[in-house]
Amino acid sequence: MLLLHLNTVDEEFWAKQLGRLLPNMGIVRRGDTFNASDIQYVFVWKPQKNVFDGLTNLKAILSLGAGVDALLAHPNLPENTPIVRFVDDELTQCMGDYVVANVSMHHRCFSQYRTDQKAKSWTQFFPPPSWDIRVGIMGLGVLGQDAAMRLLGLGYQVNGWSRSEKTIKGLTGFVGKSELDIFLAQTDILVNLLPLTPDTQSILNYPLFTKLCRTGLKGGPVLINAARGGHQVEADIARALTDGTLGAASLDVFEVEPLPKDSPLWQIENCYITPHIAAISNPESGASYFARVIREHENGRPLLNVVDNRRGY
Repeated sequence: MLLLHLNTVDEEFWAKQLGRLLPNMGIVRRGDTFNASDIQYVFVWKPQKNVFDGLTNLKAILSLGAGVDALLAHPNLPENTPIVRFVDDELTQCMGDYVVANVSMHHRCFSQYRTDQKAKSWTQFFPPPSWDIRVGIMGLGVLGQDAAMRLLGLGYQVNGWSRSEKTIKGLTGFVGKSELDIFLAQTDILVNLLPLTPDTQSILNYPLFTKLCRTGLKGGPVLINAARGGHQVEADIARALTDGTLGAASLDVFEVEPLPKDSPLWQIENCYITPHIAAISNPESGASYFARVIREHENGRPLLNVVDNRRGY
């Protein structure tokens, strides 16, 4: 039996889709009458405190999010139940689109041209070719690797920084804390796609920004964050954007969402704000993915995309 516990999304839609795809699986929602000990799978998004009460026979927890930092912090998370995260081709495509669009925009100096337009100033500055720009990607999971390959295809120099060594053709990799400063010194445009863990909380801070390369882009180094708001210290970003430590930033995620109206980031011209829309999953493809996970597991195959609870992703 599968229990749906989905907050802030259309739970009824998921129930219908999964019911169609899993005709032999009993599917219940929070308001239904059921025996908690009969639940083998629970599908969650922003779960409430009591979600796991009585679920003594769980085979897996299915997480609607690609990131699972909030779920891992749940006070009643069962210790030994595997967690399956959402990996979706459309989500990966959308994230890659976002990264490529923003890297290209900053490489081509649109902040400067937007300022010139407002001033009616015809100042011709010719940006360098893509092969002279070094893009550094923090986080080389599914999303980071896809973004890296697409940027390499456009001619950019691409560096990657990750916890463990990754081998990607054309990419120069840096591993662990000991190589972080070397990675930053060779980065003109910093793209954050890290998972949010205790080690990466608030990693995007003023001291880190000062270590970025200052010779590649006319206005200074650029930050792009499409991972988690918990990665960034927004007061530090505002400071860095206004004192020139950062030339520009593209932010899709924030410490508090929606971004409060009194945030100084709204007023900073070289800060490009989007409302957490970089990567949105198609519910229909999501239902197909989770139905496949359950079918294959019921047929004796291993679960897909299981989270390593120790690492946090």
